[in-house]
Amino acid sequence: MTGGEVAAVIAAVAFAVLVVFIILVLIKIGKTVEKVSTTVDEANKTIEIVTKDVDILSRQVEGLLVKSNELIEDVNKKVATIDPLFAAVAELSESVSDLNYSSRNLLGKVGSVGKTTAKAGVVSKVGGAAFKAFRPKKKTKIEPTK
Repeated sequence: MTGGEVAAVIAAVAFAVLVVFIILVLIKIGKTVEKVSTTVDEANKTIEIVTKDVDILSRQVEGLLVKSNELIEDVNKKVATIDPLFAAVAELSESVSDLNYSSRNLLGKVGSVGKTTAKAGVVSKVGGAAFKAFRPKKKTKIEPTK
């Protein structure tokens, strides 16, 4: 074998190794692409399901919002009809408070009148006793017996 033939054999072996290496890399890339393709398909299916669910949820949320708005409007109307009642209760509360205050004042005055009356009663009893004590006593006549 000549030097040219040896070089050709080395070049052929190197080319064969290179071809085998490229084939192995392409097989791995093919498997990776297949996995990516499967993942993309699953992601697309998931997106479709989520989109359908979001559509259903958005319709339900819209219905709930409509019902909530109607309920709030109804509650506002009812509260508006009850407002005069609260105003009347507030005025009644003030009147009851004023009545309590007046009753306390009256009780205080009646209590002080009662004390004054009791003092006057004691003074009149003491005065009556003093009058009896210092009044001249009547002499009783003793009549002779017959």
